Amino acid sequence: MLIQSKATEPTGAAHDRVYRALRLRIMHGEVHPGHALTLRGIGKDFGVSMTPAREAVRRLVAEGALFLSSSGRVSTPELSNERIEELATLRALLEPELAARALPRAHLALIDRLEEINNRIAPVIARQDAPGYIRLNLEFHRTLYLRAQAPAMLAMAETVWLQLGPTMSKLYGRLRRTETPRNHKLILAALKAGDEASLKLAVRSDATQGLRMLKV
Repeated sequence: MLIQSKATEPTGAAHDRVYRALRLRIMHGEVHPGHALTLRGIGKDFGVSMTPAREAVRRLVAEGALFLSSSGRVSTPELSNERIEELATLRALLEPELAARALPRAHLALIDRLEEINNRIAPVIARQDAPGYIRLNLEFHRTLYLRAQAPAMLAMAETVWLQLGPTMSKLYGRLRRTETPRNHKLILAALKAGDEASLKLAVRSDATQGLRMLKV
């Protein structure tokens, strides 16, 4: 069977590839708030024509990951205090519920997996690697929430993460972390104890505490 090169891949496949890769860049804070993007630049980065780049941008604008001005300028959003508060509230509502639904299915292998992810955070913090930290932090949460078997709720949580990605990169610079998140340890302890109330509190704190620091 022949394998198509990126240069000859169908337009639909090309735009989906660009969309997914750019979506992850934004979610993991690899671009800062207010960063401008151009279709030409996106096309050059991913080796595609303007059409797949335009379609990927259209989808990301619809998800709130990118902002399209009346003049046609595309950029990552700079969130107001009110928008940060709104997104923090959504995290506080969605993520404790996902964690609570995951708790009955939190077997030892899952807890071991979460501990392994958490242990990988320390070297990333030592390197002051903000995107690496955000990526592992979200991997920790997503691995737990997948056990909730609530795909619609998880999709909503991921959309919130996507909209917050550039802002989380800004937050990392303010936090100046030197150790792994304390709330991750509390989450792991609550999972081991089967303590739903403590689990929900730890998840809520981990999801929202830092965001309050961004409000000016």
